[in-house]
Amino acid sequence: MARKAARKTASRKYLDFKGRMVMIGFGSIGHGVLPLILRHIGIKPSQITILAEDDRGGSSEIKRYGIEFVRKKLTRANYRQVLTARVGKGDFVVNLSVEVSSMALVELCQEKGAHYIDTCIEPWPGGYTDPNLSVSLRSNYALRESMLKIRPKYRGGPTAVIAHGANPGLVSHFVKRALLDLAKGSQPRTATPTSREGWAKLAQRLGVKVIHVAERDTQVSPKPKEVGEFVNTWSIDGFVAEGCQPAEMGWGTHEKSLPPDGRRHTFGCEAAIYLNRPGLLTRVRTWTPLEGPFHGFIITHNESISIADLLTLRDGRKVVYRPTVHYAYHPCDQAIMSMHEIAGKGLSQQKRQRLIVDEIRSGWDELGVLLMGHKKGVYWYGSQLDIHGTRRLVPYNNATSLQVCAPVLSGIVWALENPDRGIVEADDMDFERNLEICLPYLGPVVGRYGDWTPLQDRGVLFPEDVDVDDPWQFKNFRVI
Repeated sequence: MARKAARKTASRKYLDFKGRMVMIGFGSIGHGVLPLILRHIGIKPSQITILAEDDRGGSSEIKRYGIEFVRKKLTRANYRQVLTARVGKGDFVVNLSVEVSSMALVELCQEKGAHYIDTCIEPWPGGYTDPNLSVSLRSNYALRESMLKIRPKYRGGPTAVIAHGANPGLVSHFVKRALLDLAKGSQPRTATPTSREGWAKLAQRLGVKVIHVAERDTQVSPKPKEVGEFVNTWSIDGFVAEGCQPAEMGWGTHEKSLPPDGRRHTFGCEAAIYLNRPGLLTRVRTWTPLEGPFHGFIITHNESISIADLLTLRDGRKVVYRPTVHYAYHPCDQAIMSMHEIAGKGLSQQKRQRLIVDEIRSGWDELGVLLMGHKKGVYWYGSQLDIHGTRRLVPYNNATSLQVCAPVLSGIVWALENPDRGIVEADDMDFERNLEICLPYLGPVVGRYGDWTPLQDRGVLFPEDVDVDDPWQFKNFRVI
């Protein structure tokens, strides 16, 4: 019965859409989300236009659906000219590109009366890597603050959903579900919070000190990675760009001191810090139910900041509670080798890329949130989607891309159901509605308790100076 209900939900048409839809970029997520849009939204192929620098091998898919494809790279100089004739009141821009400014597109959509969604806040080229910018200004913190700064100007305007893929995006909904699961075990009469302050108070009462977005990708291709080639299960350009940004994390009130190369920002919400090193060179101990303990990379992501900001409690101007929040990501093993090669060449990216989808033979992507510091040990809640389950659900996807595509779909649906909310993040949205749409595409979605701590099995061969009384301090994590 459960499988039948899931299949029924996975074929449901959520609403009819009469406007035009412009998809910017057609990489792994564009390929993967298009079948979901056509399956769940009442829209004709003639209503859709894809704008991209290249089709990344998607010509057959585009022809199959009969969708207009415009080969065009959007730049600071041409984006208004290219989009003005294609975007108007009631239309929808789905931005799945890299190096096209999210800020510029959001402002254009607000002027035109169009809806908008993206999976991360992107700058124009150089925004991640311009050496003339300070490390602080090359951060996701700075990008988010720039977006939040314009939010009051467009309050009540057409809904623009910012940073709503797997993470950032889906994991913010996972955090809320996980907090309620924890409360059910210890405070069974807890009502679902209805405000940001309510969620922060719930996390504080539960004693949550640290939240990892803990992800392990075990998908594998039988074809080995070659020298001079980057292999990955999702956007290589996007991964390398964010890996070259500084490691970032929401910074908890329980932390006693900054890491040696930790720095605070001098502007904005002050919910996060950064390390003076790139994320792809920064590892941390973490845990997921299938993999167990492993080293993840602190790749910077918007959710590390937005979740920490959501769960901040203040007494006047004084912050009295906030958990430490960050990504802890172990990509597929072939991507690890690719990252190692980049690191040895001064962060210079390989010229050849291979996105693995159809050639994957086995593996899963285990993506969830790990809540730590509370009385029940650790609690992980998330998706354990494998490649075989993925292929039964949607074409043109692997497990990693489908975990992104499902919340892109749910974000589009939510925006159309809530059309005048202005600029919103995942943390501002109805988590239950988004999970309702996403869950049929996430494979097993589970909550698991564990007794792991970051001190487990440390100092056995090489003694370390650790604070045994507080294993959740950041300094006790394995940062290399």
